[in-house]
Amino acid sequence: MIKAVVFDFDGLILDTETLMYKATAEVYKKYGAELPISVWANLAGTHDDHFDLVDYLSEQIGRPVDRAAFYDERDTLAAEYIVQADVLPGVTAALETADKLGLKIGLATSSGDQWAKNHLIRLGLADYFDVFVEANDVKNVKPDPELYLKACERLGVKPNEAIAFEDSLHGAIAAKKAGLYCVVIPNEVTKSLDFPPEVDRRLGSLAETSLEELIEAFSKEDGK
Repeated sequence: MIKAVVFDFDGLILDTETLMYKATAEVYKKYGAELPISVWANLAGTHDDHFDLVDYLSEQIGRPVDRAAFYDERDTLAAEYIVQADVLPGVTAALETADKLGLKIGLATSSGDQWAKNHLIRLGLADYFDVFVEANDVKNVKPDPELYLKACERLGVKPNEAIAFEDSLHGAIAAKKAGLYCVVIPNEVTKSLDFPPEVDRRLGSLAETSLEELIEAFSKEDGK
């Protein structure tokens, strides 16, 4: 029986993934370099300690790059894009339905420092959520299952009683490792990735179906 839903944030509720990529690629171009979307896609939904955007840029142009200046310019540009962005299709309806059905609602994000929560407050969506679990709350972010396990723990449900909504490969792997049902809704950055066959549904947007339909489908599967 489905008792909860757990949402990712970046690229799933607000398409910050695409907008951050756009801003980063534009700054790269100012330095005379390119940032392939395939490189960015592999970073989506996690923290990669083995890849550094500034080091990668420096290698391409053959000279050092001022790290602070790079991120100041990139983050300023990204913030301008993100503040103008709309909530992705179907997200608000899914939250409204979950609330109406009496489901518990959680957020599990690899971002930290209340990045997601602050945006949800700005968008008027924060009150839908019962718990917020972010990078600061765990030792390991996605693809490790810890974020989802902690979200389920705080919600008071078993992982197999919850549906995760994800846009990234790392997030989908984390959700399935944790034992949740997982619906993937890729964005412009992540749509070319090969998601594991274990994911339970792939959609073009959350507007393609209803939460009731997903709950009914997964409940039938659980009954087999």
